[in-house]
Amino acid sequence: MKYLHTMIRVTDLDKSLAFYCNGLGFELVRREDHEKDRFTLAFLRSKDDPVDGPLMELTHNWDTHAYNRGDAYGHMAYAVASIEVVQQQLKKHGYDLSWGPGLTPSGKTKMAFVDDPDGYEIELLEG
Repeated sequence: MKYLHTMIRVTDLDKSLAFYCNGLGFELVRREDHEKDRFTLAFLRSKDDPVDGPLMELTHNWDTHAYNRGDAYGHMAYAVASIEVVQQQLKKHGYDLSWGPGLTPSGKTKMAFVDDPDGYEIELLEG
């Protein structure tokens, strides 16, 4: 079994692409516009992942303007070399951390959180 992708629904694809690509440095691998069914899929990859590594799928349903995420969703986590460097990149594009930096509960690793335009939390773990 190979992990392929995680899908999240977004309300504004352009805002989400700007956040993930400009703010976090992801690459847009492919985009599929499905006019008949009125939705777009955008597949992103972290620049640090291999070409055949896992993707993030952003699904934009053209006629949906809000979603209820519920309280079971937690977050996505990414390893970063430096939270400070990521924070500088985020700030350069009008974003910032929503929490941290601080330490993980074990006290062994530096961590921070950033929220995407739809409020999905992304955990950044330094190391």
